[in-house]
Amino acid sequence: MKNILIFLGIILVIYVVYRIYKYQTLDNGLYQLIKNGAVILDVRTEKEYATGHIAGSQNISLGTIRERYVELDPDKTYITVCSHGLKSVKVENILKEKGFKKVYNGGAWSDLQKSFKLKIFEN
Repeated sequence: MKNILIFLGIILVIYVVYRIYKYQTLDNGLYQLIKNGAVILDVRTEKEYATGHIAGSQNISLGTIRERYVELDPDKTYITVCSHGLKSVKVENILKEKGFKKVYNGGAWSDLQKSFKLKIFEN
């Protein structure tokens, strides 16, 4: 019985963390930002980007962002994406340190792409 309660507790924690993640990334107005012209910045490596990406996204990897951020326009809105959402958070913070004001974490690129497609069908 104790093991079942522990297992259910773990499942509950995972679910809550997932819902918070969805709320803070995919459900936090990103679709509207994209509709208004936000640039999707894919921060995976070039090899990862080549295996699949959101059409129209820009690719600057986490490993090169500190040198290449000058290629970006600080007045534009950027949504950072990567494989799982960890690298994109790092790049979001780096860009904010460099003075960018409108940078948002989009999480995993594939999740954002699915969410974007669903929103298109809803409207």
